[in-house]
Amino acid sequence: MILQKGLPVLTWLRYACRMSTTSFLSDCLACEKLSKQDFKLQEPELRMELVELQQRLRSENFPVIMVFAGVDGAGKHEMVNCLHDWLDPRGVVTHAYEAPDAVERQRPPEWRYWRDLPANGQIGLYLSAWYSKPLVDRVHRVTSEEEFLERLKVINEFERTLTDNGALLVKVWMHLDRKQQRKRLEDLASHPETEWQLKPGAWENWGLYERFMRFSGEIVASSHKAATPWLLVDGRYETSRQMAVFTALKEALRKRIDAEDKAGALSQKAWDKTHLPQRGSLTGMNLSLSLEREEYKERLKKAQRKLYQLQHLAKEEGMSTVLVFEGQDAAGKGGAIRRLIKGLDAQEYQVIPIAAPTQEELAHHYLWRFWRHLPKQGRVTIFDRSWYGRVLVERVEGFAEDAAWQRAFQEINHFEQRLLENRSVVCKFWIQIDKDMQLARFEARQDTPYKKWKITEEDWRNRDKWDLYDVAVDDMVSLTDTPDAPWILVEGNSKYWARVKVIETVCERMEKGLASLKGIAP
Repeated sequence: MILQKGLPVLTWLRYACRMSTTSFLSDCLACEKLSKQDFKLQEPELRMELVELQQRLRSENFPVIMVFAGVDGAGKHEMVNCLHDWLDPRGVVTHAYEAPDAVERQRPPEWRYWRDLPANGQIGLYLSAWYSKPLVDRVHRVTSEEEFLERLKVINEFERTLTDNGALLVKVWMHLDRKQQRKRLEDLASHPETEWQLKPGAWENWGLYERFMRFSGEIVASSHKAATPWLLVDGRYETSRQMAVFTALKEALRKRIDAEDKAGALSQKAWDKTHLPQRGSLTGMNLSLSLEREEYKERLKKAQRKLYQLQHLAKEEGMSTVLVFEGQDAAGKGGAIRRLIKGLDAQEYQVIPIAAPTQEELAHHYLWRFWRHLPKQGRVTIFDRSWYGRVLVERVEGFAEDAAWQRAFQEINHFEQRLLENRSVVCKFWIQIDKDMQLARFEARQDTPYKKWKITEEDWRNRDKWDLYDVAVDDMVSLTDTPDAPWILVEGNSKYWARVKVIETVCERMEKGLASLKGIAP
């Protein structure tokens, strides 16, 4: 695409998927240089508009995420520096990524990107982010074509999760042809003040230019979506590329902020429940199951001893364990967790109690606070309530819009799948009691001085919505019960029965996970 003289290089790749992935980057990025004089004429107004939009952004309920990718030497770092110069730095955060360190390698690849997400009202600038390693690995034949495409699929799902929740994602691909890149690298290497900008392996990568173009084309074509389009920028000319990126950011911000329906990304048709499987119905649970005290004590100690051994085996194998506890108020989650951790090495587990989100957490995607607490390999993390709050309390109490909690079922399944693919065992417990048992436990708490803190007015209000929660739980179990992360429904009227079932089940799941890692049948 040859643009008219004096206009910024700006194309949203409407036709990329119809073009050859090995050539479209070069074919659609030719442009003429914007003179410095023309740039200076346009700069003041554009700069003023961007600053005004940034100030308006501060009060909005969405973040802006700018991803810079493309050819080495095309000006990505200079663009980030210039954005910091133009914008109020108090509302801009920059993250540049190198090879994952020891902590990051023990968690899913996108863990560090979730950890660094900007809050609502902020602009996050990302360099060498989620597209970098998949591209480099494919070029250097570390991964197969099938693995490469699977990584791109995961990235698309990650970006969709962000934009569905309201994030404005601006993706910039900066390009140079082979001859231009060589000249840029030579220019950098020839000056002491710039030679440090040459990344290790830059010349080796230049030698693989054609492979980089081939797989870059696949990346851009496969990830160019309506909500996450690529801005393709000719990196030859500083003035042209700055005008292109700043104009694109201005237009995207203005369109989003001025939109009459800011929740447009959340709109959805009426929820069709006719297709829901009925795997998770609570009506068939036998809540009369119980254990005598002596059998309870014997089985509990045996299970705790076994759990201790399994935890150490899991640490040796680098297998993490994520335990999720959900249930009605007073169902016995805390008691089950306390008996469970008695069978664990205190240095190797963490209990994460989940309460109402803080202001900081509300300013991020609802999964953000859970990604931050994921365990490293070999450790156990226990969530006392969890991400399922989105489809339970937030649904029933109206804290989340219908489209948001309906969409969350799929988001949660993808989230848990990422854990499973990272040498993790995921155990999800729903502890069920009946209304009479809950009432008895509420009254016992009120009458016991050291237990009064456990009962609140909110607990009594939630009891009035018992039937609504039953429907929400059935939907939750039906839609998030997967082969590798199934729901374990625990009969909770008998605390003895529930505690033993929980710990014995954790042992079974850990044994199965260890056997799978070793490639043997459990």
